[in-house]
Amino acid sequence: MTDKNERNFGPQPIADLMKQLQLKAHDLVVASSEQLTHKMVARAVKGRRLTSNSKGIVQRAMNQATGNLYKQGQLFNY
Repeated sequence: MTDKNERNFGPQPIADLMKQLQLKAHDLVVASSEQLTHKMVARAVKGRRLTSNSKGIVQRAMNQATGNLYKQGQLFNY
C-alpha cells in the first residue's frame, strides 16, 4: 500500500450529511467552540486522515451545528 493510499479514504459520510442538511464548512467552524478550521473540515469531507482529536472536534461541531448527536462512525468510515 502506498503512502498516498494510507492517507486518503475518499468522500466520507459527513460530506453527504452536510449536503443533505445544506451545511457549509463555515457553518461548522462558526458552531464550534473549539479551534476548528475550514481546512480541517475540508480534509474531513475529502477523506484525508485526521487524528482522533481532530475527528472529535469535527464531530462535536457537527453536533452543535445540527442539534443532533452523531457518533464518529456515522461521520467517518475509517
